[in-house]
Amino acid sequence: MKPMAHLGVGIGWRPEIADAVARLDGLDWVEVVAENICPGHLPEALQRLRERGTRIVPHGVSLGLGGADRPDPQKLAALGERAVALGAPLVTEHIAFVRASSPVLEAGHLLPVPRTRDALDVLCENVRIAQDALPVPLALENIAALFSWPGEEMTEGQFLTELVERTGVRLLIDVANLHTNRVNRGEDPAAVLDAIPLEALAYVHVAGGVERDGVWHDTHAHPVPPVVLDLLAELRSRVEPAGVLLERDDDFPPEAELAGELTAIREVVTAGRTAAEGSGARPDAGGPDTVRGPAPDTAAQAARAAAPESGAAPEPGSAPEPDSGPEPEGRGAGEAARTRVALGQAALLSALVAGTPVPEGFDRARIRVQVRALAAKRADVVAKVAPELPGILGGPDPYRKAFLAYAKGRPMTAGYRRDALDFAEHLLIQDLPADPAARRRLTAWWRERAGARPPRRIVRWARTLAGRAA
Repeated sequence: MKPMAHLGVGIGWRPEIADAVARLDGLDWVEVVAENICPGHLPEALQRLRERGTRIVPHGVSLGLGGADRPDPQKLAALGERAVALGAPLVTEHIAFVRASSPVLEAGHLLPVPRTRDALDVLCENVRIAQDALPVPLALENIAALFSWPGEEMTEGQFLTELVERTGVRLLIDVANLHTNRVNRGEDPAAVLDAIPLEALAYVHVAGGVERDGVWHDTHAHPVPPVVLDLLAELRSRVEPAGVLLERDDDFPPEAELAGELTAIREVVTAGRTAAEGSGARPDAGGPDTVRGPAPDTAAQAARAAAPESGAAPEPGSAPEPDSGPEPEGRGAGEAARTRVALGQAALLSALVAGTPVPEGFDRARIRVQVRALAAKRADVVAKVAPELPGILGGPDPYRKAFLAYAKGRPMTAGYRRDALDFAEHLLIQDLPADPAARRRLTAWWRERAGARPPRRIVRWARTLAGRAA
């Protein structure tokens, strides 16, 4: 694995803060949600950043490489196209699942995979498929979770380490997610950092969140708290990351606050570099454009290097190369393993979005929190995808009440835009909204986007009766 190109300090690019991002002093790079851009029609503000020489990295959210199904070739091709269009040095995704195929269910959110041998075998094969299809290196992010899977066989550190050793994939470590999992799942961030191969680190995410009733919500809509900056310092004490990026997705603060958060991040990274130089530690090899990890001098790293299944110890600063041959016997993702993973994920996802019973072994209180969080996120995203709907329905509160009533027991199966159309059609079938003028506006909105006339009253009655019978 080649050393990572130096990225520096960056921010997640969002249309709402495009002008502020363009004015930020000392901004080295940006990350963009891959699914939100079209390679042939980049937003002008993003194109101007690229023309200025600002590096842009596409960050995918929909591949679901931790899911039971093999990666969708079309989604892989689309992610690769965006990497090429942006001249990106790498692409990133998540260690998560986002859908089930039998029955077809969409979470609309990143959900944790179980840390089991079956799930790891499936993930490793999916990663290899993605690596073969993508034109640039791939890095995967650890995610935040509200709950744990029962019957897990590995720690987070063990799971990530074996993933890297078996595939050679890079890691995107989100220190805010490490804090989230400390609060929600009782995991020790320092133990994770001690265990994982930091020589495989691509870059780092930093974000804000909020704690409610003992649960940490990774909102990306709050300031970065000191505890997350402390974790960044913990990581920086072990390795100098090639890049650190601030994520903010909602409730965007004034430009000065964004700049202040970037300054705080930069100070942590710089302080770590100064401390290392002051201690007489050997500087990272490779010059200013490369960042290498430390030699495997911790007990965990030494044990990894000496482990028989790992082969020869890696060169300092280089992650293990993926084995081009077949997986060792019993370590491949056989169809039986995929089936077991699929059944577990489908049962959980059905409980989360379709109201079916919670599978045995899960913390039911935490699952209820996740159900509410998924429904709230679904309502918020549909309102962003179709901003006219809250206005038609009388404002954010009436919209939210109507959408949550619609969504209960009606899982999303084809993405947020289809969800918005289905919601509108559901209201029209119910002869809603009650105000005739609002109903006419909703009909016109639906007709313009659906490309067909709304169902006639007799059809609506028939559908309603059929639904009640079902």
